[in-house]
Amino acid sequence: MKRPFADQPDSVLDYRAITPRRTDPRRVQLTPLVTFLLHLPLLLGALVCTVPLVWLVCATLKSGQDLFKYDFLPWDHLDHLTLDNFRKLVARDGFTRWLCNSIFLSCLQASIVVTLSSLGGFALAKYKFRGKAVLTTLMVLTMLLPAQVLMAGSYELMHHLGWINSYAAILVPGSVSVFGMFLFRQAMRQVPDELLHAGRIDGCSELRIWWDICLPIVRPMIGAFTLMTFIGSWNSYLWPQIVLQDEAKYTLPIGLANMMSLPEFQTEYGVLMAGTLLSVLPVVLLFFVLQKDFIAGLSSGAVKG
Repeated sequence: MKRPFADQPDSVLDYRAITPRRTDPRRVQLTPLVTFLLHLPLLLGALVCTVPLVWLVCATLKSGQDLFKYDFLPWDHLDHLTLDNFRKLVARDGFTRWLCNSIFLSCLQASIVVTLSSLGGFALAKYKFRGKAVLTTLMVLTMLLPAQVLMAGSYELMHHLGWINSYAAILVPGSVSVFGMFLFRQAMRQVPDELLHAGRIDGCSELRIWWDICLPIVRPMIGAFTLMTFIGSWNSYLWPQIVLQDEAKYTLPIGLANMMSLPEFQTEYGVLMAGTLLSVLPVVLLFFVLQKDFIAGLSSGAVKG
Protein backbone atom coordinates (compact mmCIF):
# COMPACT_ATOMS: atom_id res chain seq x y z
CA MET A 1 0.00 0.00 0.00
CA LYS A 2 1.37 3.32 -1.03
CA ARG A 3 2.15 5.61 1.84
CA PRO A 4 0.42 9.03 1.77
CA PHE A 5 2.69 11.74 0.43
CA ALA A 6 5.25 9.05 -0.53
CA ASP A 7 6.66 11.27 -3.24
CA GLN A 8 7.79 13.81 -0.61
CA PRO A 9 10.74 13.36 1.74
CA ASP A 10 10.03 12.86 5.44
CA SER A 11 11.70 16.17 6.28
CA VAL A 12 8.91 18.17 4.68
CA LEU A 13 5.96 16.11 5.88
CA ASP A 14 3.66 17.95 8.22
CA TYR A 15 1.99 15.21 10.17
CA ARG A 16 0.04 17.77 12.18
CA ALA A 17 -1.83 18.70 9.00
CA ILE A 18 -3.07 15.12 8.39
CA THR A 19 -3.65 14.23 12.05
CA PRO A 20 -7.06 15.16 13.44
CA ARG A 21 -6.86 17.61 16.32
CA ARG A 22 -7.99 16.19 19.62
CA THR A 23 -10.33 18.39 21.56
CA ASP A 24 -10.82 18.25 25.29
CA PRO A 25 -14.47 17.25 25.93
CA ARG A 26 -14.37 19.10 29.24
CA ARG A 27 -13.57 22.40 27.56
CA VAL A 28 -16.63 24.54 27.03
CA GLN A 29 -16.75 27.04 24.19
CA LEU A 30 -18.15 30.30 25.53
CA THR A 31 -20.07 32.74 23.39
CA PRO A 32 -18.94 36.38 23.32
CA LEU A 33 -21.97 37.39 25.37
CA VAL A 34 -21.21 34.89 28.12
CA THR A 35 -17.56 35.94 28.13
CA PHE A 36 -18.57 39.58 28.52
CA LEU A 37 -20.93 38.74 31.38
CA LEU A 38 -18.20 36.79 33.16
CA HIS A 39 -15.76 39.68 32.82
CA LEU A 40 -18.32 42.32 33.80
CA PRO A 41 -17.84 41.91 37.60
CA LEU A 42 -14.08 42.24 37.12
CA LEU A 43 -14.60 45.38 35.06
CA LEU A 44 -16.88 46.89 37.68
CA GLY A 45 -14.42 46.03 40.44
CA ALA A 46 -11.58 47.66 38.49
CA LEU A 47 -13.66 50.81 38.00
CA VAL A 48 -14.43 50.99 41.71
CA CYS A 49 -10.73 50.63 42.55
CA THR A 50 -9.80 53.48 40.20
CA VAL A 51 -12.31 55.93 41.68
CA PRO A 52 -9.92 57.17 44.45
CA LEU A 53 -7.15 57.72 41.91
CA VAL A 54 -9.49 59.63 39.59
CA TRP A 55 -10.67 61.75 42.52
CA LEU A 56 -7.04 62.46 43.47
CA VAL A 57 -6.19 63.63 39.95
CA CYS A 58 -9.30 65.85 39.87
CA ALA A 59 -8.48 67.30 43.28
CA THR A 60 -5.05 68.44 42.13
CA LEU A 61 -6.62 70.46 39.32
CA LYS A 62 -9.18 72.29 41.45
CA SER A 63 -8.72 75.47 43.41
CA GLY A 64 -9.17 75.57 47.17
CA GLN A 65 -12.71 76.95 46.93
CA ASP A 66 -13.81 74.23 44.49
CA LEU A 67 -12.09 71.32 46.25
CA PHE A 68 -15.00 70.45 48.55
CA LYS A 69 -17.70 72.02 46.39
CA TYR A 70 -17.48 69.45 43.57
CA ASP A 71 -16.97 65.72 43.89
CA PHE A 72 -14.79 65.41 40.80
CA LEU A 73 -14.50 68.20 38.24
CA PRO A 74 -16.53 71.41 38.03
CA TRP A 75 -18.11 70.55 34.69
CA ASP A 76 -20.03 73.83 34.59
CA HIS A 77 -16.85 75.85 35.27
CA LEU A 78 -14.00 74.03 33.56
CA ASP A 79 -12.20 77.34 33.24
CA HIS A 80 -11.58 77.13 37.00
CA LEU A 81 -9.15 74.24 36.53
CA THR A 82 -5.64 75.26 37.47
CA LEU A 83 -2.12 73.94 38.03
CA ASP A 84 -1.45 76.27 40.95
CA ASN A 85 -1.27 73.34 43.37
CA PHE A 86 1.71 71.89 41.51
CA ARG A 87 3.36 75.31 41.25
CA LYS A 88 3.02 75.89 45.00
CA LEU A 89 4.34 72.41 45.72
CA VAL A 90 7.42 72.77 43.52
CA ALA A 91 8.05 76.27 44.86
CA ARG A 92 8.10 74.89 48.41
CA ASP A 93 11.65 74.78 49.73
CA GLY A 94 12.86 71.21 50.03
CA PHE A 95 10.28 69.39 47.94
CA THR A 96 12.67 68.57 45.08
CA ARG A 97 15.29 67.42 47.58
CA TRP A 98 12.77 65.19 49.36
CA LEU A 99 11.78 63.62 46.06
CA CYS A 100 15.40 62.95 45.12
CA ASN A 101 16.10 61.52 48.58
CA SER A 102 13.21 59.07 48.27
CA ILE A 103 14.27 57.96 44.78
CA PHE A 104 17.88 57.50 45.90
CA LEU A 105 17.05 55.58 49.08
CA SER A 106 14.38 53.39 47.46
CA CYS A 107 16.54 52.42 44.47
CA LEU A 108 19.64 51.77 46.57
CA GLN A 109 17.80 49.80 49.25
CA ALA A 110 15.92 47.72 46.69
CA SER A 111 19.20 46.86 44.95
CA ILE A 112 20.90 45.86 48.21
CA VAL A 113 17.97 43.84 49.53
CA VAL A 114 17.41 41.96 46.27
CA THR A 115 21.12 41.14 45.96
CA LEU A 116 21.53 39.88 49.53
CA SER A 117 18.21 38.03 49.47
CA SER A 118 19.10 36.22 46.26
CA LEU A 119 22.49 35.23 47.69
CA GLY A 120 20.87 33.96 50.89
CA GLY A 121 18.18 32.10 48.96
CA PHE A 122 20.85 30.54 46.73
CA ALA A 123 22.78 29.29 49.77
CA LEU A 124 19.68 27.89 51.47
CA ALA A 125 18.46 26.17 48.31
CA LYS A 126 21.68 24.71 46.87
CA TYR A 127 24.10 24.12 49.76
CA LYS A 128 24.11 21.54 52.52
CA PHE A 129 25.85 22.54 55.73
CA ARG A 130 25.71 21.75 59.41
CA GLY A 131 23.02 23.64 61.31
CA LYS A 132 20.98 24.48 58.23
CA ALA A 133 17.70 23.31 59.79
CA VAL A 134 18.35 25.27 63.00
CA LEU A 135 19.26 28.39 61.04
CA THR A 136 16.13 28.11 58.91
CA THR A 137 13.99 27.77 62.03
CA LEU A 138 15.56 30.84 63.65
CA MET A 139 14.99 32.83 60.48
CA VAL A 140 11.32 31.86 60.46
CA LEU A 141 10.98 32.87 64.11
CA THR A 142 12.37 36.33 63.40
CA MET A 143 9.52 36.88 60.94
CA LEU A 144 7.06 36.56 63.84
CA LEU A 145 8.45 39.67 65.57
CA PRO A 146 6.77 42.96 64.62
CA ALA A 147 9.18 45.61 63.42
CA GLN A 148 7.85 48.07 66.02
CA VAL A 149 9.09 45.82 68.85
CA LEU A 150 12.68 46.15 67.65
CA MET A 151 12.66 49.92 67.12
CA ALA A 152 13.79 50.86 70.64
CA GLY A 153 16.78 48.53 70.56
CA SER A 154 17.57 49.48 66.97
CA TYR A 155 17.54 53.18 67.82
CA GLU A 156 19.91 52.62 70.74
CA LEU A 157 22.25 50.64 68.48
CA MET A 158 22.17 53.37 65.82
CA HIS A 159 22.94 55.95 68.52
CA HIS A 160 26.01 54.05 69.75
CA LEU A 161 27.22 53.63 66.18
CA GLY A 162 26.78 57.35 65.50
CA TRP A 163 24.38 56.74 62.62
CA ILE A 164 21.52 58.89 63.84
CA ASN A 165 20.53 61.44 61.17
CA SER A 166 22.29 59.43 58.47
CA TYR A 167 21.06 57.20 55.66
CA ALA A 168 23.12 54.30 57.05
CA ALA A 169 20.54 53.96 59.84
CA ILE A 170 17.94 53.21 57.14
CA LEU A 171 19.98 51.18 54.65
CA VAL A 172 21.92 48.87 56.96
CA PRO A 173 19.08 47.56 59.18
CA GLY A 174 16.82 47.21 56.15
CA SER A 175 19.38 45.48 53.94
CA VAL A 176 18.42 41.96 55.05
CA SER A 177 15.00 40.48 54.37
CA VAL A 178 14.24 37.01 55.70
CA PHE A 179 11.04 36.99 53.68
CA GLY A 180 13.03 37.71 50.53
CA MET A 181 15.50 34.93 51.28
CA PHE A 182 12.70 32.42 51.54
CA LEU A 183 11.15 33.68 48.32
CA PHE A 184 14.42 33.18 46.46
CA ARG A 185 14.99 29.87 48.23
CA GLN A 186 11.75 28.52 46.85
CA ALA A 187 12.48 29.92 43.39
CA MET A 188 16.03 28.60 43.21
CA ARG A 189 15.02 25.13 44.30
CA GLN A 190 13.52 24.83 40.81
CA VAL A 191 16.96 25.35 39.22
CA PRO A 192 18.34 21.92 38.19
CA ASP A 193 21.45 20.90 40.09
CA GLU A 194 22.89 19.55 36.82
CA LEU A 195 23.27 23.12 35.56
CA LEU A 196 25.28 24.03 38.63
CA HIS A 197 27.49 20.94 38.27
CA ALA A 198 28.06 21.76 34.60
CA GLY A 199 29.10 25.28 35.54
CA ARG A 200 31.58 24.00 38.13
CA ILE A 201 33.04 21.59 35.58
CA ASP A 202 33.54 24.53 33.21
CA GLY A 203 35.47 26.36 35.93
CA CYS A 204 32.80 28.82 37.12
CA SER A 205 33.11 30.18 40.62
CA GLU A 206 30.17 30.00 42.98
CA LEU A 207 29.44 33.69 42.51
CA ARG A 208 29.46 33.29 38.74
CA ILE A 209 27.11 30.31 39.00
CA TRP A 210 24.78 32.48 41.07
CA TRP A 211 25.05 35.39 38.63
CA ASP A 212 25.10 33.66 35.23
CA ILE A 213 23.00 30.55 35.89
CA CYS A 214 20.59 31.03 38.77
CA LEU A 215 19.60 34.69 38.45
CA PRO A 216 18.51 34.51 34.78
CA ILE A 217 16.30 31.52 35.59
CA VAL A 218 14.60 33.24 38.56
CA ARG A 219 14.24 36.57 36.78
CA PRO A 220 10.44 36.76 37.40
CA MET A 221 11.06 36.47 41.13
CA ILE A 222 13.65 39.25 40.90
CA GLY A 223 11.13 41.55 39.26
CA ALA A 224 8.38 40.73 41.77
CA PHE A 225 10.58 41.16 44.83
CA THR A 226 12.19 44.33 43.46
CA LEU A 227 8.77 45.90 43.09
CA MET A 228 7.70 44.87 46.59
CA THR A 229 10.93 46.14 48.14
CA PHE A 230 10.81 49.45 46.28
CA ILE A 231 7.22 50.10 47.35
CA GLY A 232 8.02 49.23 50.96
CA SER A 233 11.01 51.56 51.02
CA TRP A 234 9.19 54.34 49.16
CA ASN A 235 6.26 54.31 51.60
CA SER A 236 8.38 53.88 54.73
CA TYR A 237 7.56 56.60 57.23
CA LEU A 238 7.93 55.61 60.89
CA TRP A 239 11.57 54.51 61.06
CA PRO A 240 12.94 57.30 58.81
CA GLN A 241 10.92 59.78 60.87
CA ILE A 242 12.69 58.52 64.01
CA VAL A 243 16.31 58.48 62.78
CA LEU A 244 16.34 61.44 60.37
CA GLN A 245 16.49 64.82 62.10
CA ASP A 246 17.77 67.13 59.35
CA GLU A 247 15.03 68.46 57.07
CA ALA A 248 17.37 68.30 54.08
CA LYS A 249 17.58 64.50 54.50
CA TYR A 250 13.83 63.91 54.76
CA THR A 251 12.13 61.51 52.40
CA LEU A 252 8.99 62.50 50.53
CA PRO A 253 6.42 61.02 52.99
CA ILE A 254 8.08 62.76 55.94
CA GLY A 255 8.44 66.03 54.06
CA LEU A 256 4.80 66.10 52.95
CA ALA A 257 3.58 65.29 56.47
CA ASN A 258 5.71 68.00 58.05
CA MET A 259 4.85 70.51 55.32
CA MET A 260 1.14 70.16 55.92
CA SER A 261 1.62 70.57 59.68
CA LEU A 262 2.92 74.12 59.20
CA PRO A 263 0.38 76.90 59.94
CA GLU A 264 0.62 78.43 56.47
CA PHE A 265 -0.19 75.11 54.80
CA GLN A 266 -3.02 73.88 57.03
CA THR A 267 -5.75 74.75 54.51
CA GLU A 268 -3.76 73.89 51.35
CA TYR A 269 -5.32 70.48 50.77
CA GLY A 270 -4.87 70.84 47.03
CA VAL A 271 -1.10 71.08 47.53
CA LEU A 272 -1.20 67.92 49.63
CA MET A 273 -3.16 66.14 46.89
CA ALA A 274 -0.58 67.24 44.32
CA GLY A 275 2.24 65.92 46.46
CA THR A 276 0.41 62.65 46.99
CA LEU A 277 -0.11 62.23 43.25
CA LEU A 278 3.55 62.88 42.51
CA SER A 279 4.56 60.38 45.19
CA VAL A 280 2.38 57.71 43.58
CA LEU A 281 3.68 58.15 40.02
CA PRO A 282 7.12 56.48 40.47
CA VAL A 283 5.52 53.38 41.97
CA VAL A 284 2.95 53.19 39.17
CA LEU A 285 5.63 53.57 36.49
CA LEU A 286 7.78 50.87 38.09
CA PHE A 287 4.79 48.54 38.27
CA PHE A 288 4.10 48.92 34.56
CA VAL A 289 7.76 48.21 33.80
CA LEU A 290 7.88 45.08 36.00
CA GLN A 291 4.26 44.00 35.58
CA LYS A 292 4.99 40.78 33.67
CA ASP A 293 7.80 39.75 35.99
CA PHE A 294 5.66 40.59 39.03
CA ILE A 295 2.77 38.37 37.93
CA ALA A 296 5.08 35.57 36.76
CA GLY A 297 7.08 35.73 40.00
CA LEU A 298 4.02 35.49 42.22
CA SER A 299 2.57 32.59 40.23
CA SER A 300 5.84 30.68 39.71
CA GLY A 301 5.21 28.40 42.66
CA ALA A 302 1.48 28.06 42.21
CA VAL A 303 1.65 25.20 39.68
CA LYS A 304 3.37 21.94 40.54
CA GLY A 305 5.41 20.49 37.73
